[in-house]
Amino acid sequence: MKVITVVGARPQFIKAAVVSEALKGVCEEKIVHTGQHYDANMSDVFFEELGIPKPAYNLGVGSGTHGHQTGEMLMKIEDVLLAEKPDVLLVYGDTNSTIAGALAASKLHIPVAHVEAGLRSYNMRMPEEQNRVLTDHISHWLFCPTQTAVDNLKKEGIVQGVQLTGDVMLDSVLHFLEVARRNPQKAAIFEALGIAPKQYRLATLHRAETTDGGLEAIVRIFRAFEQLPQRVLIPIHPRTRKLAEQAIAQEGFHNIQLIDPVGYLEMLLLTSNACQVLTDSGGLQKEAWFMEVPCITLRKETEWVETLDGNWNVLADLTTEDILQKALHTVPDPAARGKLPFGDGKASQKIAEALKRETERVS
Repeated sequence: MKVITVVGARPQFIKAAVVSEALKGVCEEKIVHTGQHYDANMSDVFFEELGIPKPAYNLGVGSGTHGHQTGEMLMKIEDVLLAEKPDVLLVYGDTNSTIAGALAASKLHIPVAHVEAGLRSYNMRMPEEQNRVLTDHISHWLFCPTQTAVDNLKKEGIVQGVQLTGDVMLDSVLHFLEVARRNPQKAAIFEALGIAPKQYRLATLHRAETTDGGLEAIVRIFRAFEQLPQRVLIPIHPRTRKLAEQAIAQEGFHNIQLIDPVGYLEMLLLTSNACQVLTDSGGLQKEAWFMEVPCITLRKETEWVETLDGNWNVLADLTTEDILQKALHTVPDPAARGKLPFGDGKASQKIAEALKRETERVS
């Protein structure tokens, strides 16, 4: 069995690390890196430190409008598929790389396997929501991280090929957090940044709906951060850096520390040692939940509704007042941690076994 895996964004590299390991001995896998995240700090370092097989193809697409970026990926992925003739096309999540890979394969009648299928925010203004819905409807195998995801697909009439595997991100956190803790070079990040465990809050901002309001929107968020009693550390996404620097210079903020994007191992350490996370990222919401760190999600909705139980994750409007209120006064309930909605940390093995079983059945 030959599998072509399409990745392009930082969260997909993390998921691919554990799934690719599980696929060893099961199939011949070749990785296609679209280049959607082309910054070395957000791409190359992940392949190196997570032990992901070197991509067989790097398409070098880079940034652009959604249509331009997706179209260029679609053309280049199609060329790869025509040359390689794989049995399966494997995609992750909800990025433009995801939908481009799925469309290219579907039109060539190559079965698509979608890891992290069934997620829904029910906000079709989000490009990610459009990508995940369309990918699910053309996928042959749909690997769901939660029962909620399975139920979402059933509501849309998708029941064939649906499997509840658990969340591969949990696999990744369980494995790589221990790797990070054993690595003194990674642990040195606290001294390098001048921070102490549980004495800072960790924030990330990158979604279009967060930044499309321009400088005014970032200032509103930063005014809340400025009033928090602990320093707010922000590994700043390249698309947000200029606005963030303008906001700090204009308002004279002192409680916000911008740093360059960090590798996954450092990010796990920063997350697990934060007293709180504030983010518009889907992945970081879950990672905070896995590590029992309270999270304020700077969005009106979340795909990961399971994290909302017991106030471990709370949604906040993008206003200074609501962010500050939620960040200062939300108290998580330890009793809500008894459930295991994201599986047992063996999702990757279940996906590998399912692909092997299904392809053997139809061969």
